[in-house]
Amino acid sequence: MKYTYNDRDFGIKRYPSTTNRSLQPWNAADELILEYISDLSDEYESSVLLNDRFGFLATTLFKLQPLSVVDYKSHQKAIERNYVINSLVLKSRTIKSPLGSLPDTDIGVIKSPKSLEAFEFYLQLLHNSLKENGVIVCGFMTKYFTPQLLEISSKYFVDIEQSKAKKKSRLLILKNKKEVEQQAVTLDIKFGDKVYKQYPGVFSSDHIDYATQFLLEHLTVKESEINILDLASGNGVIADHILIQQPNAEIHLVDDSFLAVESSKMNVNESAHFHWNDSLEDFEDGSLDLVVSNPPFHFEHETNIEVTISLFTQVQNSLKEAGRFVLVANKHLNYKTHLDKLFINCSITAENDKFVVYECLK
Repeated sequence: MKYTYNDRDFGIKRYPSTTNRSLQPWNAADELILEYISDLSDEYESSVLLNDRFGFLATTLFKLQPLSVVDYKSHQKAIERNYVINSLVLKSRTIKSPLGSLPDTDIGVIKSPKSLEAFEFYLQLLHNSLKENGVIVCGFMTKYFTPQLLEISSKYFVDIEQSKAKKKSRLLILKNKKEVEQQAVTLDIKFGDKVYKQYPGVFSSDHIDYATQFLLEHLTVKESEINILDLASGNGVIADHILIQQPNAEIHLVDDSFLAVESSKMNVNESAHFHWNDSLEDFEDGSLDLVVSNPPFHFEHETNIEVTISLFTQVQNSLKEAGRFVLVANKHLNYKTHLDKLFINCSITAENDKFVVYECLK
């Protein structure tokens, strides 16, 4: 899609791509952020972007040489692809993980995430690096506003201002940071006789997801299944339970989220293989005995199964002949219609009012 900013035309594409024309690579909150930044004085030089999922702000604000804090591998790929589309040079220091410190910052920009824990984590990160006269701009669509955004912001900043609404979007503008004590970064989640650790924003922050719990109740790993993948692995609880059943397994964990992968490293035996990726490009065709997954179907506030369906195809390619794909899903998603097209046999092995466990054979 084309967007004009500061007299320059940009071509912006979503990654992952979608066939849904209503899903665009930016929204009115992004446009409002650009308007605000354009009105700032030139004394604001260093900028940091967080949760710019499709790289729209990183691309249109390229002259500011912003630093993009990237959690999702798909986010990194989106930035890289949009820079190529627009013949821009992506410098090595342009992208950074959300763990570790940031350089001194004049302008911090947050596209407010769905997770309030992630929002506070991003605020903490920027608060620590923000200069005394710096400003943080948070963009959101008004339908997703919650007073908790103000409550969280007030822990870290004295001056909190809301912009006027425009095209059903609004900005939260934060200045004059407070002195605050450093807080623990990781969260603890008790499940069974073990406490799992994870970073804020990783899926299901206060308990092990109920679909995952249902899957684990009905998951039996065969003795012959050695090369095993936990796909969309989150904090690693599924991989951990697989290793309890099959200690000799060569277990791989793949997740789009860097914070999820780093969380799983705290919970799963270090002999496991951890992959930060949004695809199975690290795996050869016909290399896996078993793939287990609670695949995502939400993309922030969007419900979109296109990425999940693409992963099903990649799983089919990566499995050995007679290999198994075991997954859990919400019942209403009706994944069986898609799985039947890819696997020779797909059966329901367990179900309740909300969830279904599928077993698919290649």
